[in-house]
Amino acid sequence: MTLAMVFPGQGSQASGMQAALAAAFPEIRDTYAEASAELGFDLWELVQEGPLETLNATVVTQPAMLTAGVAAWRVWCRAGGDAPSFMAGHSLGEYTALTCAGAIAFAEALALVARRAELMQAAVPAGEGAMAAVLGLTDDAVTAACAEAAEGQVVSAVNFNSPGQVVIAGHRAAVERACAAAKAAGAKRAVLLSVSVPAHCELMRPAAEAFAEVLAQTPFRTPTIRIVNNVDVAVYERPEQIRESLARQLYSPVRWTETVRWLAQHGAGRIVEAGPGKVLTALARRIDGSLAAACIDSPATLDELLASRPEDGD
Repeated sequence: MTLAMVFPGQGSQASGMQAALAAAFPEIRDTYAEASAELGFDLWELVQEGPLETLNATVVTQPAMLTAGVAAWRVWCRAGGDAPSFMAGHSLGEYTALTCAGAIAFAEALALVARRAELMQAAVPAGEGAMAAVLGLTDDAVTAACAEAAEGQVVSAVNFNSPGQVVIAGHRAAVERACAAAKAAGAKRAVLLSVSVPAHCELMRPAAEAFAEVLAQTPFRTPTIRIVNNVDVAVYERPEQIRESLARQLYSPVRWTETVRWLAQHGAGRIVEAGPGKVLTALARRIDGSLAAACIDSPATLDELLASRPEDGD
């Protein structure tokens, strides 16, 4: 059964994440030590002890989640986990996929996401942007609610996470109006998220233009594993294609529902989430109930994954 490895992005971070794995596998602490040397602060201490407000700041969250995903991947490889045929990452997680597939060195990826976070944070003054999760509406209904609520400001659907779960982003006032419009249209919930930047909307275009220059100076190689990207739900191999899609990703929607369906349509029957939390595991099951989805978030779950993998030829 074909395996796809997926990597989470912002929102899956938590104080104390990967502590159980670190107690069993030295690769976890070693990976955080590498990251700390590049970043200039003790990332492991911050992740374990907080404060959570600091961990949730995008300039910290992005390198932390990259590190967590790379660490989980290294544990998987050391434990003898099957080689995936595909990889994908949710938003920031795409950088983790690129790192684990050999398209970019870990140190260079850390520098890249740190700069990405700085540019995103600087693009919109604090308090002017917002993101919200809308539950229980179709994609088209959420898009219509955003169009109704815009009133000359930016608000759009930016994360198509699963059927009935869409995240919107833009100017705070417009996002609040869109939440009200979504509830009036029958949404079960429409709630603001605790994030510091309105990602994947037009407000990020200035950041994307500056980031494209950073990407141009960053060495990329052809990935050794096929990676399905967020913006086009396509597999790109040439470095120039990868750079261009990563720049567009900043102001383009994350098409996660389509990504998981693409993986299933191309033969992936198993999805393993490498990183803290179970967000992508739950989304995969919601998108396609036929998928065997699980996560590497503890030694116990890793043991279960290794014990349950299908025999060759199955």
